[in-house]
Amino acid sequence: MGASDSKLSFKQGIFRLSEPKQIPADDDYWTGFWELPESAEDVFSLFSPADIRRTRDNNLANLETLVLAVTSRLCVLRSHPSFPDPELAPERDALNCIRVLTRILPFVYEADHLESWEDKFFWGARRKRSRRGQLAQAEVIFDEADPEQTPTEREPEFEKAKPLVEEIIDTLIDLLFFSEFTLPKVPDGKAKVTYAIWQSGVGCNTPIASTKEFESNRTEILRLLLTLASKSMYMSANMLPVKGVKAITYIASCPDKQVVLSVLCSLLNTTLKYNPASWRVPYDHVVFKDQKQILVTYCLQLLLVLILYPIPEPGTGTPPRNSFRYFLGRLHRPQDFQFLVDGMTRILNQPLQANTSYLPGSHKSLTWAPEMIMLFWETLQCNKRFRSFIIDTDRAHDFVVLVLYYAIDQRNDPTKQGLVRMCIFVLQTLSVEPNFGKSLNKTFEGQESLPVSIRIPNFHGTYADYLITSIYTLLTTSKGKLDAIYPALLAIINNIAAYVQNLGRAPSSKLLQLFASMSSPSFLFANESNHTLLQSLLEALNAIVEHQYRNNPYLVYAIVRSKKRFQALRNFTLESGQEEIERQNQPKKENAGEPQRADSIDSLRSPTTARTPTLTNVPEENSAFAIGDDDDSDAEDATLPGTTLQGTPQSPSAASRSASIASSVEDSVPLQLRGMSEKARGKRPVGQPAFSRQNSTTSLSSLATPTLGSSEFFTPSATWIESWLPELPLHTILMLISDLSPKLPNTGSSTADTSAALRTIRTTEVRGIEPSPIRVHSFEWSPLSLGWYESLLWGFVFAGEMTVSKGTAGVWNNTSIRLFKVQEAAAQTPSLLAPRGAVDAVGSNLVQRIGSLNLRGTGAAGQGPGQRGAAGGGNTGVAPGTVRDV
Repeated sequence: MGASDSKLSFKQGIFRLSEPKQIPADDDYWTGFWELPESAEDVFSLFSPADIRRTRDNNLANLETLVLAVTSRLCVLRSHPSFPDPELAPERDALNCIRVLTRILPFVYEADHLESWEDKFFWGARRKRSRRGQLAQAEVIFDEADPEQTPTEREPEFEKAKPLVEEIIDTLIDLLFFSEFTLPKVPDGKAKVTYAIWQSGVGCNTPIASTKEFESNRTEILRLLLTLASKSMYMSANMLPVKGVKAITYIASCPDKQVVLSVLCSLLNTTLKYNPASWRVPYDHVVFKDQKQILVTYCLQLLLVLILYPIPEPGTGTPPRNSFRYFLGRLHRPQDFQFLVDGMTRILNQPLQANTSYLPGSHKSLTWAPEMIMLFWETLQCNKRFRSFIIDTDRAHDFVVLVLYYAIDQRNDPTKQGLVRMCIFVLQTLSVEPNFGKSLNKTFEGQESLPVSIRIPNFHGTYADYLITSIYTLLTTSKGKLDAIYPALLAIINNIAAYVQNLGRAPSSKLLQLFASMSSPSFLFANESNHTLLQSLLEALNAIVEHQYRNNPYLVYAIVRSKKRFQALRNFTLESGQEEIERQNQPKKENAGEPQRADSIDSLRSPTTARTPTLTNVPEENSAFAIGDDDDSDAEDATLPGTTLQGTPQSPSAASRSASIASSVEDSVPLQLRGMSEKARGKRPVGQPAFSRQNSTTSLSSLATPTLGSSEFFTPSATWIESWLPELPLHTILMLISDLSPKLPNTGSSTADTSAALRTIRTTEVRGIEPSPIRVHSFEWSPLSLGWYESLLWGFVFAGEMTVSKGTAGVWNNTSIRLFKVQEAAAQTPSLLAPRGAVDAVGSNLVQRIGSLNLRGTGAAGQGPGQRGAAGGGNTGVAPGTVRDV
């Protein structure tokens, strides 16, 4: 049969599926699904979403039989002694069975009305004929004409069988390590399944031979495993961590250590051994696909799906252990850590190198750097030895620079906000280690070789200087997109503050610029949570003064020069704040010709005024200490509007500008993102469990979900000010100013005056200041924050599939995804580097439940397949594009 005849026959068979007549299971018709298709493209292009949905909704029995037929054929082939013999048990049949299952499953997962059927069909108890039963059945058939035979003798014998999906997963795992299918041929007499690690690296020093055919077969198997796990995409983010996904639970809780280690190390080594620099033909990615990169993409994504998955509690007893996360946390050999670090930095460096090539765009920039950052973060969290290794060897400095590159370079891209937030949390995770803070005192050399987006002009300082300056950049130039993670950024400064030495003039000045902004009335009055940011910054300044006073004269000098600001904050009242705001607004009103006056705080509540002011206009003075100079009238006026935190009510105009998913979702990101003060932490109920992802032993459902207030606007009051002003940690700084200020020479702007002041600071003992215990602001998980995190990962998976599936429809394209939203982009003119259109997927469905963000697009997450918008509908051939981060 020719190729065109084969395609026509396959398409005709697909049409027959949805007809009212039920096709018997023993009909030869079913063999066409594994014998007729000649490639994955045939299955995906000929078996359209409309065909699958029509069969699912009009003749579910035929869909059941199809799944059972291809599953049975796949299992038979795996057990066949001659597989993969081209005549007796061809690998083509196995691959087509895998492709058909990959094509069908997402359309089963999207159907809410089939949930109970799906659970029973795929996960219900099953039985199959035993070997004895099969023989007995043959005997019964042979003796059918014997009238003396009793009914009991006619009955075949059965035995219990695993649920259907468990059998599929077991078969797929075996096929990943199958002789002549995914691994080289084994000697005669040896088992066809050999759990050998694919690549050298962790757990393996000797690489095994491979071919493009083997790697292609691995790719198709991994894609089906990822599809089985993608039930996650069809659940809401608040339910996903609590309910879990049975397929992932089954894989992650595998009790066979050899299987777990073989899969873990194969995925890990294949990912980290990949070297994109090996492809050196300019513009090769425009001409053809890099099949190796597709394999690596699926390896990395499935690895992440497994290691970050928390196994839900079964309701009784302790949940099973996530074996993949557990064994990743057990790595301890320095050579393994070196392998991890080298592989991660190679991939994270690649986009920088691709963008600085002599021929811009000539070498493809990898799309899965975000996933690599996620893998780095996961390894940091579950393996303490790895954290110690990268800090002790100073490799942490490389990761700080790389992570800051992705955060700063993408900070204003609304489609990358999830990536930027994750980068900040990675830095916070690192910053809790005391040795990390101490290591930052090393001089940063070679800063001028960095990309322009993260290069600091005329920089001469330490890694601490660089980190603080970069955090300042994120705080002040992100145009309000990162206001939800301001507490996390300040937590990083807090965690390293007690160890910072020799802080330079510029970063010292920037810290005082932030204080000037955060202590301004317009910032404090913007909402009821901004004072927690000010408190966090004051705690960081206190830690530096109390623990590193003599080693940071520039910062101490900047604090003394800002004494009026600190004293004014101590005496802050509602009336003084209103007067300051009125004084600042007066020039604007005179210029605008506005006759009205703002006599009271009510003027701040105008619905036409955005209630989410952000740290975007922090003044940049030429003098290193200009912001701290109380005599500088410009600096005195350079107060900034406030910013919103998670859960803070916003006006409609402010909400409409939000473009990310979890930024304003209370508890959808870790606790520290909500600006919780130390005092507030102390009021947490005794015995409330701290959510931990280590080995997935914490019950997600046991933690309460906070709710948002119903008021849309916030009105400051004297009572509200009194609730937090006395708690501000001003004592240390006021004592420093009181004791040191009289001893310093006149704080002029000349170099001689500054030098004299610094000498005095270094030689003066300040009395009345006692070092307080060092506080650590750790990254804390919650159920909804994990929902945000998983939606971020699956957004990466969706975008990656749209990228690697050029020429075919993606696995999850045009299905009703609920974990995040998918929007079609307008058609674009084809070009050499962008021959197709784009897909824009927008973050998590958490936003609809909370109602505090307004995402672009109006479609509902639960739309039917025939509708355009959120998740369903659209053209069947939507081209690769981008996913809006969660």
